Amino acid sequence: MDIRVACSPDADDLFMMRALMEGRLDTGRYRFHVTHLPTDELNRAAETDDFDVSAISVAAYPKLAERWQLLPHGGSAGEGYGPVVIAPQPMTLDDLSGKRVGIPGLTTTAYAVLQMMVPVDPVITPISPYSLVFDALREGRIDAGLVIHEGRLTFEAEGFVLVADLGVWWERITGGLPLPLGGNAIRRSLGDEVIEDVSRLLRASIQDALDDRENAITWLLARRGALTTREQVSHYLDLYANARTLDWGVEGRAGIAVLLEQGAALGLWPEVDVDFAP
Repeated sequence: MDIRVACSPDADDLFMMRALMEGRLDTGRYRFHVTHLPTDELNRAAETDDFDVSAISVAAYPKLAERWQLLPHGGSAGEGYGPVVIAPQPMTLDDLSGKRVGIPGLTTTAYAVLQMMVPVDPVITPISPYSLVFDALREGRIDAGLVIHEGRLTFEAEGFVLVADLGVWWERITGGLPLPLGGNAIRRSLGDEVIEDVSRLLRASIQDALDDRENAITWLLARRGALTTREQVSHYLDLYANARTLDWGVEGRAGIAVLLEQGAALGLWPEVDVDFAP
């Protein structure tokens, strides 16, 4: 049985999917086919029947919940850190009000949280290639940029300064909960048996990467992504592909619930109860 998987081309998603992409697991009757799309495109693709498993922004889940379940693993969360707002010169959070801020997409969790923090004029700035937001800042097309994924590790080297870390803000207002950014979801129409089997194999792929971390980093570097040194990749994986990725845990699930409640209260999405697959 073919299982169509969509994930981002970023280091954490590739790390999680490596074992399935490289045939490192006995997947039995299932054949996994992995496609890579930027985050905002993943969220839009999940509105179709193109994929069976997809990485999605947690903020996109309420609009997808009727057809998708969240998996208990494969999530990325910030624990006192997260996406960052950057600018060419120092600014305060209040200074951002009404400013043109480059965002990675209207459906992303990062943009949803930024809306909770301050009203801005969003300018969609694609994250592929990841340098586009830096170019837009240098050319003055935006006043600040909301950076997700690997760019949060490289913006200082590009000559920009930190305005706000969304994960720091989130930790403060929630009393220390992780900021749930992305998760993996699975189509309900696959049925209970397939969902349970596929969930088990996806978790095994994450465990394989964690167990074989150094070789996985070498593999990621050979793919020539945005991060070019072993130290950068290792740091990024420390942030977003770790023990929390194996299971959201009590705190992670609480963070998801609070995020979705806060967004619903602001009218960003409909109210929804989170339904986790096995």
